Amino acid sequence: MTSTSPPSIAKWPLSSSTTLGSSVRAKGIERELRRQLPWPTRKHLTVEAGRVILAVPDATDLEALARRIGEAIESIAELPLLPSEVEDVLAISSRERHKWLADGRLQSAGTRTVKLRGRARAVTFHVFNARHIETILDGDLPAIWREEDSIRSAENRRRAAAKAVLARNRKEPVDARTETTDDEPPSLTGWDDFEADGLLR
Repeated sequence: MTSTSPPSIAKWPLSSSTTLGSSVRAKGIERELRRQLPWPTRKHLTVEAGRVILAVPDATDLEALARRIGEAIESIAELPLLPSEVEDVLAISSRERHKWLADGRLQSAGTRTVKLRGRARAVTFHVFNARHIETILDGDLPAIWREEDSIRSAENRRRAAAKAVLARNRKEPVDARTETTDDEPPSLTGWDDFEADGLLR
């Protein structure tokens, strides 16, 4: 921790490996750090430009409050990411997040249940390990996964089209009077009478 003038301000560096380059993630960290403070002083903590700033009106409160924030910052890098933070860090859509979570490419670190203001029911959602998301980001895996999904979708469309053609062919009526094959001679009207007259003998 470093103190600057006036003495009621304390600042801590916040590395990009903690925010993962996301303003949404930074805002989430700010909310989490504010929870470490008494309600009246929460508004005095902000996260901006790669640092945490605590500015309290009364300098006598600074030391105790700064101690709380300093301890919380030590483990803040491992704070699980919320769905909105994952989408911002990886630049993915909500649909992609759901799809990749369902097929195991995105790994859940557990669930969290909260009750939002104005909603009668609580909301449960998955959270994600920060190091897992960092690995995905560093490997540019979303771009690879999109390409894989595109290839898979094209193959699925090709198979569906082939199945549709087969199903359509099965439903087409066969006219036995006009359809012939190499193995079967055409059917002739009156053939039985012709043979009965002995004309073939």
